[in-house]
Amino acid sequence: MRRVDAHHHLWDPARRAYPWMDQRLAPFQRRFGLEDLDAAAGPHGIGQTVVVQTVASVEETKEFLAVAGAGGRVAGVVGWVDLTAADVADAVAALQTAPGGEALVGVRHQVHDEPDPAWLLRPEVLGGLAAIADAGLAYDLLVRERELPAARAVAERLPQLGFVLDHLGKPRIREAQLEPWATELRALARLPNVTCKVSGLVTEADWDTWTPQQLLRYVAAAADAFGPDRLLFGSDWPVCLLAADYAEVVAAAEQALEAVGLTTAERELVFGANARRVYRLPEPTDDGG
Repeated sequence: MRRVDAHHHLWDPARRAYPWMDQRLAPFQRRFGLEDLDAAAGPHGIGQTVVVQTVASVEETKEFLAVAGAGGRVAGVVGWVDLTAADVADAVAALQTAPGGEALVGVRHQVHDEPDPAWLLRPEVLGGLAAIADAGLAYDLLVRERELPAARAVAERLPQLGFVLDHLGKPRIREAQLEPWATELRALARLPNVTCKVSGLVTEADWDTWTPQQLLRYVAAAADAFGPDRLLFGSDWPVCLLAADYAEVVAAAEQALEAVGLTTAERELVFGANARRVYRLPEPTDDGG
């Protein structure tokens, strides 16, 4: 139980609206809570997880912190604050002193939904990100190919901030396209303050026909660019259920990492120690907590 799932979600449509939940997600427009996560992750040696924001909501972040503070599998929270606001430092401090606030490990914004591909480089956003760094938190990059150049530029400007690229930057697996994503990924990986999540790949492939083999060249590109010390496993559950269940996602990641040449010890870094280092998670106890 020393493995870490560094990227999953929890949600409850009865509590709030999720603007990205379109008709394709109709079967999953129900509550996914901690008990569902435990049932999905427990059989796969996942002792700790990082829950990631789903909407632009400080209230959601507070709810996640309370979940983490109650003990159990959730060891870290990547939450949300308004990075364009003048009081980012105060907003983060308020979260850190809220119940469970010690579990706040990072911040994220749905950058790929912003009309401006250079949104990350806006002066007010750069100021907000500097405050995130000052608070000792990481910043999760939710971007696609279009925003990767801005992600690289902002990581260069803020070397004091640890950036975590979600979902390998969402390569176009469904279209079997490797470029220009791979070139942009390599450029981003040259920056030592950036790490990368092997997550969210099954939903970037065709939901109905994907195979583990189709993921290999994308995982290979990431492994070559970042190396085994800067890759983190994430399930992207329950979003992954659009294409695969939790067991299939874990198996696909294990198979891909082995196929691209990572040793057993290196694969276990991806499935555990790297996430604990990047997000400063507590060491798991003997009972997996």
